[in-house]
Amino acid sequence: MDKKILVAIVGPTAVGKTEISIEVALKLDGEIISADSMQIYKYMDIGTAKPTLEERKGIPHHMIDIVYPDEEFSVADFKEMAEKCIADIHRRGKIPILTGGTGLYINAVCYGYTFSSFDKDENLRNQLRLEAEKYGNEFLYGKLKQIDPKAAEKIHPNNLRRVIRALEVYIKTGVPFSHFEELTKMHGSPYDLLIFGLTMPREELYKRIDKRVQKMIESGWIDEVKRLLEMGYAKDLNSMQALGYRQIIDYLEGRITLEEAVRLIARDTRRYAKRQYTWFRKDKNIIWLDLLKEGREKIIENIIKSVEGKLKNS
Repeated sequence: MDKKILVAIVGPTAVGKTEISIEVALKLDGEIISADSMQIYKYMDIGTAKPTLEERKGIPHHMIDIVYPDEEFSVADFKEMAEKCIADIHRRGKIPILTGGTGLYINAVCYGYTFSSFDKDENLRNQLRLEAEKYGNEFLYGKLKQIDPKAAEKIHPNNLRRVIRALEVYIKTGVPFSHFEELTKMHGSPYDLLIFGLTMPREELYKRIDKRVQKMIESGWIDEVKRLLEMGYAKDLNSMQALGYRQIIDYLEGRITLEEAVRLIARDTRRYAKRQYTWFRKDKNIIWLDLLKEGREKIIENIIKSVEGKLKNS
């Protein structure tokens, strides 16, 4: 059976993926599937840099605003829902464009990761949560580093839900979580895949990050966080661990000044961008496009030519 096309546009935060994806979608009659682990949450708009309806220019965007901030949502859930979106887009004769910076979400879809299908063990999860409460997140992360260093490399120590999931997989199967990823990646992509990575010199990207953080604050990010807390969403939820939200909560609770919160958000966002680069650089299928060298218009043109070339040959 012929594989169907999937275009992916990836790269670090603030590099300009959203705008370029929308322009490409407009010219190719495409639809966008967001691969951002925080844009899935309702009410979290400014801090997750969701494109506004105006910015979307009429292009349908999938996998945005699909769960409430206190709902559980895993990478396996994302893969299942995103694949249904892609199949539906293909059925309607359009081109699916997967766009985002969450590496695990991108890879799960692009390379058809198979997640171990055993049932969740709530007792085991609760036991691990209690350990984290008693000894701290770093304690559980240390356990994961010992049994599955490859998985630990890709998971942030504060992402307790994913640390627990990786530990659960190992405890229940005796097989490291990272093994399941490697196993499926060896089989290539279930799609006729074209994957583009956007890049620019580090200093330029860091300047963009600093500007974007400032703009988000000016656009009402603090009020957004206040509203979430007033709605009863607890600060220890996985969603509230998103970049910037916890620093704003620290400011609102009087632990740090606004100036310090902004400084920490920009610093942590730069560190996150560095980790994203490290992740994506491992994928040899990515065609890298430098925004500073080639310019936005030229990059859009190159992506369109590549896609049209693939469609002609399919």
